[in-house]
Amino acid sequence: MQNVVISGASRTPMGGFQGDFNDVSAAKLGGSAIRAAMQGAGVSTVDELIMGNVLPAGQGQAPARQAGFAAGLGEEVPATTVNKMCGSGMKTTMIGFDQIALGGSDIMAVGGMESMSNAPYILPKMRGGARIGHDRVTDHMFLDGLEDAYEPGRLMGSFAEDCA
Repeated sequence: MQNVVISGASRTPMGGFQGDFNDVSAAKLGGSAIRAAMQGAGVSTVDELIMGNVLPAGQGQAPARQAGFAAGLGEEVPATTVNKMCGSGMKTTMIGFDQIALGGSDIMAVGGMESMSNAPYILPKMRGGARIGHDRVTDHMFLDGLEDAYEPGRLMGSFAEDCA
């Protein structure tokens, strides 16, 4: 088994909801963190990129690939997006560790990226067409990020407190 070390680290900027980074996509935020971590590690490319992202609606296909391009990585670098709720970034680190430890890769870029400000509202029944009467609008950030899927109305923050 190969030894694994973290040789560069950076984080996406912390901003307030609908604040200074309101117009910056999750992929661009992730790209800036990837680029800074690579500079800190003294590397110009990686074998693979894996990024966590819980709120992908409205971002376009392959958010991790977009982040890689924003970081300056080339098309030859494989990119994978992981969606595992609050654990996405940690899961990418575990996958990256395994890739290196088992000899599948030498240099991995892993992490997580979000932009709650850019999470869209969803019109669930519009695909089939709205008919007569009222319909509903669903908040993607709330539905897919903050609300427990198994107990509707329960916020993940209260779930986290119960687990702590």
